Amino acid sequence: MVSSGWCFLAAMIIAYGFANMLQSVAAARTTVHHTFDPGLLLRLAGHRTYLIGLLCQVTGFVLAFLARRDLPLFLVQASVAAGLGVTALLGVVVLKWRLPAAEVALLVLLFAGITALVLSAQPAPSKGLGTAGLVTLALALGGIGLLGFFAVRLHGAPGSVALGSLAGLAFSAAAVAARPLASAPSAEAFVRDPLLYLLIAHSLVGQLLLGLAMQRGSTTAAVAAMDAAGAVPAAIVGLLLLNDKIWPGREWLAAVGFLITLASVIGLTRYAAPQHHHAVARTPERAMVGAVPRA
Repeated sequence: MVSSGWCFLAAMIIAYGFANMLQSVAAARTTVHHTFDPGLLLRLAGHRTYLIGLLCQVTGFVLAFLARRDLPLFLVQASVAAGLGVTALLGVVVLKWRLPAAEVALLVLLFAGITALVLSAQPAPSKGLGTAGLVTLALALGGIGLLGFFAVRLHGAPGSVALGSLAGLAFSAAAVAARPLASAPSAEAFVRDPLLYLLIAHSLVGQLLLGLAMQRGSTTAAVAAMDAAGAVPAAIVGLLLLNDKIWPGREWLAAVGFLITLASVIGLTRYAAPQHHHAVARTPERAMVGAVPRA
Protein backbone atom coordinates (compact mmCIF):
# COMPACT_ATOMS: atom_id res chain seq x y z
CA MET A 1 0.00 0.00 0.00
CA VAL A 2 1.31 3.46 -0.92
CA SER A 3 2.13 5.66 2.08
CA SER A 4 0.17 8.91 2.37
CA GLY A 5 3.50 10.74 2.44
CA TRP A 6 4.17 9.81 -1.18
CA CYS A 7 0.72 11.06 -2.22
CA PHE A 8 1.33 14.35 -0.43
CA LEU A 9 4.70 14.62 -2.19
CA ALA A 10 3.23 14.16 -5.69
CA ALA A 11 0.44 16.67 -5.07
CA MET A 12 2.99 19.13 -3.63
CA ILE A 13 5.05 19.07 -6.85
CA ILE A 14 1.98 19.96 -8.95
CA ALA A 15 0.89 22.73 -6.55
CA TYR A 16 4.35 24.34 -6.51
CA GLY A 17 4.52 24.16 -10.31
CA PHE A 18 1.32 26.19 -10.68
CA ALA A 19 2.40 28.56 -7.88
CA ASN A 20 5.73 29.38 -9.55
CA MET A 21 4.12 30.23 -12.88
CA LEU A 22 1.26 32.33 -11.52
CA GLN A 23 3.44 34.28 -9.09
CA SER A 24 6.03 34.99 -11.77
CA VAL A 25 3.34 36.48 -14.03
CA ALA A 26 2.15 38.76 -11.22
CA ALA A 27 5.72 39.74 -10.31
CA ALA A 28 6.38 40.66 -13.95
CA ARG A 29 3.42 43.03 -13.90
CA THR A 30 4.63 44.87 -10.81
CA THR A 31 7.17 47.70 -10.79
CA VAL A 32 10.65 46.35 -10.02
CA HIS A 33 11.77 47.13 -6.46
CA HIS A 34 15.35 47.85 -5.50
CA THR A 35 14.79 47.99 -1.74
CA PHE A 36 13.98 45.26 0.77
CA ASP A 37 10.41 46.51 1.06
CA PRO A 38 7.76 44.19 2.59
CA GLY A 39 5.19 46.41 0.89
CA LEU A 40 5.93 44.48 -2.31
CA LEU A 41 3.85 41.61 -0.96
CA LEU A 42 0.88 43.97 -0.52
CA ARG A 43 1.27 45.30 -4.07
CA LEU A 44 1.53 41.79 -5.45
CA ALA A 45 -1.59 40.90 -3.48
CA GLY A 46 -3.45 43.41 -5.65
CA HIS A 47 -3.09 40.98 -8.56
CA ARG A 48 -5.65 38.19 -8.69
CA THR A 49 -3.08 36.03 -10.48
CA TYR A 50 -0.67 36.39 -7.57
CA LEU A 51 -3.36 35.53 -5.04
CA ILE A 52 -4.25 32.36 -6.93
CA GLY A 53 -0.54 31.53 -7.15
CA LEU A 54 -0.15 32.21 -3.44
CA LEU A 55 -3.05 29.88 -2.73
CA CYS A 56 -1.27 27.20 -4.78
CA GLN A 57 1.93 27.87 -2.84
CA VAL A 58 0.17 27.62 0.51
CA THR A 59 -1.40 24.38 -0.68
CA GLY A 60 2.04 23.10 -1.69
CA PHE A 61 3.44 24.23 1.66
CA VAL A 62 0.74 22.33 3.58
CA LEU A 63 1.29 19.23 1.46
CA ALA A 64 5.06 19.48 2.01
CA PHE A 65 4.45 19.87 5.75
CA LEU A 66 2.36 16.70 5.78
CA ALA A 67 4.94 14.83 3.68
CA ARG A 68 7.73 15.81 6.12
CA ARG A 69 5.97 13.94 8.92
CA ASP A 70 7.38 10.68 7.56
CA LEU A 71 9.63 11.45 4.58
CA PRO A 72 13.22 12.71 4.95
CA LEU A 73 14.03 16.35 4.25
CA PHE A 74 16.56 15.52 1.53
CA LEU A 75 13.71 14.01 -0.50
CA VAL A 76 11.00 16.58 0.19
CA GLN A 77 13.24 19.61 -0.36
CA ALA A 78 14.72 18.18 -3.55
CA SER A 79 11.25 17.28 -4.81
CA VAL A 80 10.18 20.90 -4.48
CA ALA A 81 12.51 21.51 -7.43
CA ALA A 82 10.41 19.13 -9.53
CA GLY A 83 7.80 21.88 -9.53
CA LEU A 84 10.13 23.62 -12.00
CA GLY A 85 9.25 21.00 -14.58
CA VAL A 86 5.54 21.64 -14.08
CA THR A 87 6.19 25.40 -14.26
CA ALA A 88 8.19 25.06 -17.48
CA LEU A 89 5.53 22.88 -19.09
CA LEU A 90 2.77 25.32 -18.15
CA GLY A 91 4.88 28.26 -19.33
CA VAL A 92 5.44 26.70 -22.74
CA VAL A 93 1.80 25.67 -23.21
CA VAL A 94 0.02 28.66 -21.66
CA LEU A 95 2.45 31.59 -21.89
CA LYS A 96 4.43 30.50 -24.98
CA TRP A 97 7.75 30.55 -23.16
CA ARG A 98 10.66 29.49 -25.36
CA LEU A 99 13.00 27.24 -23.40
CA PRO A 100 16.58 26.73 -24.59
CA ALA A 101 17.64 23.15 -25.32
CA ALA A 102 20.06 23.25 -22.37
CA GLU A 103 17.22 24.12 -19.99
CA VAL A 104 15.07 21.24 -21.30
CA ALA A 105 17.98 18.81 -20.86
CA LEU A 106 18.57 20.03 -17.30
CA LEU A 107 14.89 19.58 -16.44
CA VAL A 108 15.06 15.97 -17.65
CA LEU A 109 18.19 15.48 -15.53
CA LEU A 110 16.37 16.98 -12.57
CA PHE A 111 13.59 14.40 -12.75
CA ALA A 112 16.18 11.60 -13.02
CA GLY A 113 17.86 12.80 -9.83
CA ILE A 114 14.59 13.05 -7.93
CA THR A 115 13.59 9.56 -9.08
CA ALA A 116 16.81 8.23 -7.53
CA LEU A 117 16.00 10.03 -4.27
CA VAL A 118 12.50 8.58 -4.19
CA LEU A 119 13.92 5.06 -4.57
CA SER A 120 16.45 5.59 -1.76
CA ALA A 121 14.38 7.44 0.87
CA GLN A 122 13.11 5.46 3.86
CA PRO A 123 10.08 6.91 5.72
CA ALA A 124 10.68 7.52 9.44
CA PRO A 125 9.32 9.87 12.16
CA SER A 126 11.40 12.90 13.14
CA LYS A 127 13.40 13.52 16.27
CA GLY A 128 12.87 16.74 18.22
CA LEU A 129 14.92 19.92 17.75
CA GLY A 130 16.47 21.22 21.00
CA THR A 131 16.97 24.72 22.37
CA ALA A 132 20.19 25.16 20.40
CA GLY A 133 18.29 24.41 17.22
CA LEU A 134 15.64 27.02 18.06
CA VAL A 135 18.29 29.66 18.71
CA THR A 136 20.08 28.80 15.46
CA LEU A 137 16.87 29.15 13.46
CA ALA A 138 16.18 32.54 15.08
CA LEU A 139 19.71 33.78 14.28
CA ALA A 140 19.40 32.48 10.73
CA LEU A 141 16.25 34.57 10.27
CA GLY A 142 18.12 37.76 11.15
CA GLY A 143 21.10 36.83 8.97
CA ILE A 144 18.97 36.07 5.91
CA GLY A 145 17.08 39.34 6.32
CA LEU A 146 20.34 41.31 6.56
CA LEU A 147 21.79 39.68 3.44
CA GLY A 148 18.53 40.35 1.61
CA PHE A 149 18.83 44.06 2.43
CA PHE A 150 22.05 44.18 0.37
CA ALA A 151 21.17 41.59 -2.29
CA VAL A 152 18.09 43.53 -3.37
CA ARG A 153 20.40 46.09 -5.00
CA LEU A 154 21.49 43.57 -7.61
CA HIS A 155 19.84 43.63 -11.04
CA GLY A 156 19.06 41.09 -13.78
CA ALA A 157 20.12 37.45 -13.53
CA PRO A 158 22.60 38.02 -10.64
CA GLY A 159 19.75 39.57 -8.64
CA SER A 160 17.43 36.66 -9.47
CA VAL A 161 20.04 34.12 -8.35
CA ALA A 162 21.15 35.97 -5.20
CA LEU A 163 17.64 36.73 -3.96
CA GLY A 164 16.36 33.30 -4.99
CA SER A 165 19.21 31.67 -3.05
CA LEU A 166 18.36 33.64 0.08
CA ALA A 167 14.71 32.69 -0.35
CA GLY A 168 15.86 29.07 -0.51
CA LEU A 169 17.76 29.40 2.76
CA ALA A 170 14.68 30.89 4.42
CA PHE A 171 12.42 28.11 3.12
CA SER A 172 15.06 25.54 4.11
CA ALA A 173 14.99 26.83 7.69
CA ALA A 174 11.18 26.66 7.59
CA ALA A 175 11.45 23.03 6.43
CA VAL A 176 13.79 22.18 9.30
CA ALA A 177 11.25 23.67 11.72
CA ALA A 178 8.38 21.83 10.01
CA ARG A 179 9.86 18.31 10.21
CA PRO A 180 9.62 17.88 14.03
CA LEU A 181 6.61 20.21 14.26
CA ALA A 182 4.61 17.87 11.99
CA SER A 183 4.85 15.22 14.72
CA ALA A 184 3.27 17.40 17.43
CA PRO A 185 1.10 15.11 19.62
CA SER A 186 -1.86 17.53 19.86
CA ALA A 187 -3.26 20.78 18.46
CA GLU A 188 -2.37 22.55 21.73
CA ALA A 189 1.24 21.38 21.55
CA PHE A 190 1.35 22.45 17.90
CA VAL A 191 0.21 26.01 18.66
CA ARG A 192 2.49 26.38 21.71
CA ASP A 193 5.60 25.17 19.92
CA PRO A 194 8.06 28.02 19.09
CA LEU A 195 8.91 26.14 15.89
CA LEU A 196 5.52 27.15 14.46
CA TYR A 197 6.33 30.85 14.72
CA LEU A 198 9.85 30.43 13.41
CA LEU A 199 8.37 28.50 10.48
CA ILE A 200 5.90 31.34 9.75
CA ALA A 201 8.59 34.05 10.02
CA HIS A 202 11.03 32.23 7.73
CA SER A 203 8.25 31.54 5.23
CA LEU A 204 7.23 35.21 5.05
CA VAL A 205 10.82 36.34 4.54
CA GLY A 206 11.31 33.65 1.90
CA GLN A 207 8.12 34.72 0.10
CA LEU A 208 9.27 38.36 -0.01
CA LEU A 209 12.72 37.38 -1.30
CA LEU A 210 11.21 35.10 -3.95
CA GLY A 211 8.92 37.89 -5.16
CA LEU A 212 11.90 40.24 -5.48
CA ALA A 213 13.90 37.55 -7.31
CA MET A 214 11.12 36.86 -9.82
CA GLN A 215 10.95 40.54 -10.72
CA ARG A 216 14.48 40.45 -12.07
CA GLY A 217 13.92 38.42 -15.24
CA SER A 218 14.00 34.65 -15.09
CA THR A 219 11.45 32.64 -13.15
CA THR A 220 13.44 29.45 -13.76
CA ALA A 221 16.70 31.00 -12.51
CA ALA A 222 15.04 32.43 -9.39
CA VAL A 223 13.26 29.19 -8.47
CA ALA A 224 16.25 26.99 -9.35
CA ALA A 225 18.54 29.12 -7.16
CA MET A 226 15.97 28.89 -4.37
CA ASP A 227 15.75 25.11 -4.67
CA ALA A 228 19.53 24.62 -4.86
CA ALA A 229 20.23 26.79 -1.83
CA GLY A 230 17.39 25.26 0.15
CA ALA A 231 18.10 21.59 -0.48
CA VAL A 232 21.60 21.23 0.97
CA PRO A 233 21.18 22.73 4.48
CA ALA A 234 17.89 20.90 5.07
CA ALA A 235 19.36 17.59 3.88
CA ILE A 236 22.37 17.90 6.19
CA VAL A 237 20.33 18.89 9.23
CA GLY A 238 17.78 16.16 8.54
CA LEU A 239 20.34 13.38 8.27
CA LEU A 240 22.42 14.54 11.26
CA LEU A 241 19.74 15.67 13.71
CA LEU A 242 16.20 14.75 12.67
CA ASN A 243 16.31 10.99 12.07
CA ASP A 244 16.11 11.14 8.27
CA LYS A 245 16.88 7.69 6.89
CA ILE A 246 18.04 5.98 3.68
CA TRP A 247 17.24 2.36 2.81
CA PRO A 248 20.26 0.14 3.69
CA GLY A 249 22.44 -0.47 0.65
CA ARG A 250 20.99 2.51 -1.26
CA GLU A 251 23.22 5.20 0.18
CA TRP A 252 25.06 5.45 -3.14
CA LEU A 253 21.76 5.96 -4.97
CA ALA A 254 20.76 8.75 -2.59
CA ALA A 255 24.15 10.44 -3.03
CA VAL A 256 24.04 10.20 -6.83
CA GLY A 257 20.42 11.35 -6.95
CA PHE A 258 21.09 14.32 -4.70
CA LEU A 259 24.18 15.38 -6.66
CA ILE A 260 22.32 15.09 -9.98
CA THR A 261 19.40 17.09 -8.61
CA LEU A 262 21.69 19.75 -7.18
CA ALA A 263 23.77 19.99 -10.37
CA SER A 264 20.67 20.34 -12.53
CA VAL A 265 19.12 23.13 -10.47
CA ILE A 266 22.45 24.97 -10.32
CA GLY A 267 22.72 24.54 -14.08
CA LEU A 268 19.26 26.02 -14.49
CA THR A 269 20.43 29.21 -12.77
CA ARG A 270 23.10 29.48 -15.48
CA TYR A 271 21.19 28.52 -18.63
CA ALA A 272 17.66 29.71 -17.84
CA ALA A 273 16.49 32.41 -20.26
CA PRO A 274 14.62 35.52 -19.08
CA GLN A 275 10.87 35.04 -19.48
CA HIS A 276 9.48 38.52 -18.82
CA HIS A 277 9.91 42.21 -19.46
CA HIS A 278 9.41 44.16 -16.27
CA ALA A 279 8.26 47.66 -15.53
CA VAL A 280 11.11 49.75 -14.16
CA ALA A 281 10.87 52.22 -11.29
CA ARG A 282 8.51 55.12 -12.05
CA THR A 283 7.37 53.39 -15.25
CA PRO A 284 3.68 52.47 -15.18
CA GLU A 285 3.40 50.27 -18.26
CA ARG A 286 2.47 46.63 -17.81
CA ALA A 287 4.94 43.87 -18.56
CA MET A 288 4.78 41.78 -21.72
CA VAL A 289 4.51 38.23 -20.48
CA GLY A 290 6.37 35.64 -22.48
CA ALA A 291 8.67 38.05 -24.34
CA VAL A 292 12.41 37.47 -24.19
CA PRO A 293 14.34 40.76 -23.75
CA ARG A 294 17.49 41.47 -25.67
CA ALA A 295 20.77 41.08 -23.85
